[in-house]
Amino acid sequence: MAARGTSDNAGRYANYLWGAHNQYPLALATPSLFTFYQQPPQLKGALVVGISQSGMSPDIVSVIEEGKRQGSLTMAITNSPESPLAKMADLNIDICAGEELAVAATKTYTAQLMAVAMLSAALRDEKSELSDLQQVPEWVQLVLNNQEQMVEQVQRYTFMKQCVVLGRGFNYATAFEWSLKLKELTYTVAEPYSSADFLHGPIAMVERNFPIMVVAPQGKIFQNLYEVMVALKKDQHAELVVVSNHMKALELANTPISIPTAVPEWLSPIVSIVPGQLFAYHLTKARGLNSETPRAINKVTKTE
Repeated sequence: MAARGTSDNAGRYANYLWGAHNQYPLALATPSLFTFYQQPPQLKGALVVGISQSGMSPDIVSVIEEGKRQGSLTMAITNSPESPLAKMADLNIDICAGEELAVAATKTYTAQLMAVAMLSAALRDEKSELSDLQQVPEWVQLVLNNQEQMVEQVQRYTFMKQCVVLGRGFNYATAFEWSLKLKELTYTVAEPYSSADFLHGPIAMVERNFPIMVVAPQGKIFQNLYEVMVALKKDQHAELVVVSNHMKALELANTPISIPTAVPEWLSPIVSIVPGQLFAYHLTKARGLNSETPRAINKVTKTE
């Protein structure tokens, strides 16, 4: 799978979901091997997937092009069905998000996650999973309905210079995407980690009141993340911002952000990133910045 930026985080979700639910080994591509080094790996027998909002990044297109040259089936997941990526691929999934008006992509990201989840569920043909997918818009709307509370919550972090964002399993992708939005819009030095990797050294930087964002929905990963949060609160006296649908985690947080209880873990990244997006947006406004004119970035980034 080849992707960059926000789309790369959608690829991280696919890495976990297609692995856990469909038993497919998935490797994130190294596009520089296809472009600068011109020494691509062997792709025969693999489905080669490119994810891109615009479908215009030359390096992502080059991975799909090489996949076709080697005789592999290729697929594009994009919001631009007439883009070079979509035209190059054998199969194209149009995420149908409509024009992405935001410079820092939001709805195209959640639509990419939805496409990944729909593919997984369709391949398994599990009626319960297909039913859960139909509930996602309602769950997201419930999160969107809490924006007034979010406006108040972000005031506490107006002068935050740095933070860490933790997630694991399916929400490893959410940690990276929330971190990216904080960097793009608020210029906060926000570092994403798996909670496991964080314990292997980076935890040493945490001191009293150090802000740590945690994505900890109910599921198989929850207890592990909860134990990490307890240690961070008790031993390091960290400041915890927690997105969860488990009361234990929300009660532990300095800033609790709830998502609907019924959201299953495998779909939680689609729902849990929305409060992360809103947090970044309202923090941007609280700092007197314009979310539509972030410095140094453009709506479409073409990398080679």
